[in-house]
Amino acid sequence: MDDLKRIFGYLGPYKKDLAFAAALVLVETCFELVIPVLMADIIDVGVATGDVGLIVGRGLLMAGCALLALLGGLFYARFGAKAAYGLGARVRRAQYAQVQRYAFANLDRFETSSLVTRMTTDITVLQNAISGGLRPLVRAPMMLALGVGFSVYMNPTLALVFFFCVPVLGIILFFVVRTVAPMYGRLQKAMDRLNDVVQEALVAVRAVKAFVRGEYEEEKFSAVNAELMSTSRRTFHYAVLNMPAFQLVMYSSTVLIMWFGGQMILAGTLQVGELTGFISYVLQVMNSLMMISNVFLMLTRSLASAQRIAQVLDEEPALENPAEGVREIPDGSVEFRDVSFKYHTDAAESALSGVNLTIPAGQTVGILGGTGSAKTTLVQLIPRLYDATEGQVLVGGHDVRSYDLAALRDAVGIVLQKNVLFSGTVRENLQWGNPQATDEELWAACRAACADEFLERMPGGLDADLGQGGVNVSGGQKQRLCIARTLLKKPRVLIFDDSTSAVDTATEARIRAALRALPGMTKIIIAQRISSVMNTDQIIILEDGHVHAVGTHSQLLASDPIYQEIYTSQMKGGDGHGQTDQR
Repeated sequence: MDDLKRIFGYLGPYKKDLAFAAALVLVETCFELVIPVLMADIIDVGVATGDVGLIVGRGLLMAGCALLALLGGLFYARFGAKAAYGLGARVRRAQYAQVQRYAFANLDRFETSSLVTRMTTDITVLQNAISGGLRPLVRAPMMLALGVGFSVYMNPTLALVFFFCVPVLGIILFFVVRTVAPMYGRLQKAMDRLNDVVQEALVAVRAVKAFVRGEYEEEKFSAVNAELMSTSRRTFHYAVLNMPAFQLVMYSSTVLIMWFGGQMILAGTLQVGELTGFISYVLQVMNSLMMISNVFLMLTRSLASAQRIAQVLDEEPALENPAEGVREIPDGSVEFRDVSFKYHTDAAESALSGVNLTIPAGQTVGILGGTGSAKTTLVQLIPRLYDATEGQVLVGGHDVRSYDLAALRDAVGIVLQKNVLFSGTVRENLQWGNPQATDEELWAACRAACADEFLERMPGGLDADLGQGGVNVSGGQKQRLCIARTLLKKPRVLIFDDSTSAVDTATEARIRAALRALPGMTKIIIAQRISSVMNTDQIIILEDGHVHAVGTHSQLLASDPIYQEIYTSQMKGGDGHGQTDQR
């Protein structure tokens, strides 16, 4: 319940709309409850005495009450919808803003599909709880209290029926809510799994088609879809049990009242108009109890969704931005001091262990290593995409944790291993590096990244549309655009995480030549090809999260067996064990 209260705290300026909506429900209910009293007067007094004036007067009052109740309902719908969708928009914005503050470590704890469900389906559940639940929540207790009050006023004896029916309904509601409550959480998790399969299949649709795995993906989807259907059916099977149970009790009560009321009319202790009005109140009381049960079920589902939303809002970002963080990065020097890193605190082994490195400002450094040697992990510590578990990472002579995050990441440009472009034009994507970049600056960056070659041939040039995720360009072209985007930042430290793997060697050589012409910028190049790093100032070789060797190309070629093996296999076609062909 605390989670639900917290979520409703996001109403903000829409609290007034919610209050107006609740007040209008009260007004509507009051006018509706007056109608049975007027109807009883028409039958017992007007019809019995033939007083046409009273019949017309009471009839006009009934019509007036009905019209005012209708107006109250219409205005309630307006203010209720405004409050519901206003709350949904504010909570969704708060969730999205919180996700933007997450570090990679936080995002590792949430599946993308689950975050999407929490920002869409779970918020829709809360919106429906307000738009569909506020009216019965306010109306039902008032109708129940006033309906019982008017019934007791009209005939206390017949009103005793309520004291037998209400406990029965309460017991039914208790068992239904207790059974259904945990099922709503499982229902939302089943929705997460469905979204996960759909998202994965759509993102990897080219691979699915290339490997002719369409039927396999359909089977996966059918399995999670069937699971969602089964969970939904089981959940709502129990949730709707309250309806037939309530109808049974309601109709049983009506039969009993008709029976005892008929006996009282025959005995002369009750008039027909009183019985008619009493039955109207009985129906209102029963309907109010049914509405209360539906509100409880809606509240139960809302609690499950509110808990899932609160988990996103309560997740503490793994990286703290210092309040008085340093905003000036003196230079591009990088240093690792006894750095160790684990992706999870309870992990058995560290991804990086005891790393000590010094990279002077302006140097070009290459990093080599086998798959899983933690090359990407190492460079992700520099812009604080993750924080070192032990030791220190320094940029410009200061611990990266002392910098303002925005300033640090603005000074460290990283071209990630997985290249990402966004829907829109080339210009819009490049301006992520510098929103104020002129056309001249954009073309200069493209020339340095050798992206101008294909951009000049594309219709529209910088204004060419890339399509969703850059589907209109090849892998190598996408890499070059990502490099140009990063160069526009003019960073102190430039990191290439295997960012030229899809580029031919001639183009890669031109990119390296353009990078050498950039003065004062520290360049760190992760590569699989030894030709990409052999001319750097120093080469770092990682093995299983440890620094195996550091040196220049000539030094490592003369002394390090791993480097000799890489060189031999790629450059001279040796036997794969570090021995070069001497023929």
